[in-house]
Amino acid sequence: MLTERRDIVSILEVDPELGEHLAPDALALARRHVLARVERAERGLWEPSDEAEWGQAGVGLLILDGLVLRELALVGRETAELLGPGDVLRPYDHDEGFEALPVQAEWHVCEAASFAVLDHRFVSVAGRWPELLDAIVGRAMKRSRRLAVQLAISRVTRVDERLLIILWKLAERWGKVSPDGVRLPVAVTHETLARLVGARRPSVTTALGRLSRLGMVERVRGGWLLHGEAQAQLARLEAGEGEDVGNGARTAAAAAD
Repeated sequence: MLTERRDIVSILEVDPELGEHLAPDALALARRHVLARVERAERGLWEPSDEAEWGQAGVGLLILDGLVLRELALVGRETAELLGPGDVLRPYDHDEGFEALPVQAEWHVCEAASFAVLDHRFVSVAGRWPELLDAIVGRAMKRSRRLAVQLAISRVTRVDERLLIILWKLAERWGKVSPDGVRLPVAVTHETLARLVGARRPSVTTALGRLSRLGMVERVRGGWLLHGEAQAQLARLEAGEGEDVGNGARTAAAAAD
């Protein structure tokens, strides 16, 4: 559900990266005139199915803060996409399914989120600066490319490797380097991680335990702490470091799900 309070913001003040290709004079002018209203959604199941609630569709919604999970279910299997600040989405568009194999989609707000509504009014003003619209379209293309990467991750056989890769990919977007490692301030549950990597939750819990014992991943307040370097840690897993080879099999965490 949307909250009652609404604000108007300058898009280039809340998301300066969108104006990085504008000349200084154009940037100053656009910062004053390219405005959008802000809507908010609280944690929990989110049903933004009514386009009238958002006004004329335009480009869609730009996430300013918070985390949103888009879940898809098909023939009993589930997958998910995690979206956050900077992502562009149109959640009120209906997902097209196959008549014989319907696709069910749900939206969940994992952390209270705010959205800039990039409606027709916004587009009519922002259109004076093509570089700005190019940057917004580019955000949508980046989201598409990230989904392609996530699809490739789901093809990796071992669950622990999938988890390590997806955590580092999330850290590339939202992580912060600290003396202890890379802090990922994304408090996703084991269930959410399972859907992101295409595995079952018990397998993910076991795999996370192994990554923790190897000193690669640490659960901290408000998120995760990643140690070392991504490629080096993945090479350790691929080399079978820490596996109980005496049992003649890989650990349950390393098995395919």
